[in-house]
Amino acid sequence: MAPASSVAPASSAPSAPSAPSAPSAWTVAARPVDDPVSAMLLREYLVDVADRYYQLHEERDSTPEEIEQALAEMPSDDLAPPHGVFLLAHHQGALAGCAGLRLLDARTAELKRVYVRPAKRGLGGGAALLAAVEAAADGLGAGRIVLDTRLDLVEARGLYARHGYREVPAFTDGPYAEVWMAKELG
Repeated sequence: MAPASSVAPASSAPSAPSAPSAPSAWTVAARPVDDPVSAMLLREYLVDVADRYYQLHEERDSTPEEIEQALAEMPSDDLAPPHGVFLLAHHQGALAGCAGLRLLDARTAELKRVYVRPAKRGLGGGAALLAAVEAAADGLGAGRIVLDTRLDLVEARGLYARHGYREVPAFTDGPYAEVWMAKELG
């Protein structure tokens, strides 16, 4: 069995108990989504997924203007209490990733903005974030987590599948949603 990661909840966020992770150098804690550190990591996330998209479709990186437009069009302000949570992951004390969760209804939460910095990938951060997200969903009263993603984000799809998420029929119609997944909790 892998060592447990330390998961510390913010005072107004749902409790997120310790969860399995490898290695144990990961900690995950709730942080306000409008905090400057959270905003910085959300921007990094968006640049990462936008650059992958534009490289695939237009053989170029995203522009600063496109990132600003995307941040305005796809706000993350609903990843906050009382109906959501934004989590930051640290690896050996260094900021390393994030994930968000928002309630869609009393039973269903949606996973959003899962990101691990490139230098920290492959070290267990995705698993630590998913464990913390699932604990937070439980704390919000959700019994199911859903998500949408893109076909080209194969690493993310693999992570979700390894952690029990299964493909389901489309539940959104966003321009970048190509794969829909869900996991029943508990």
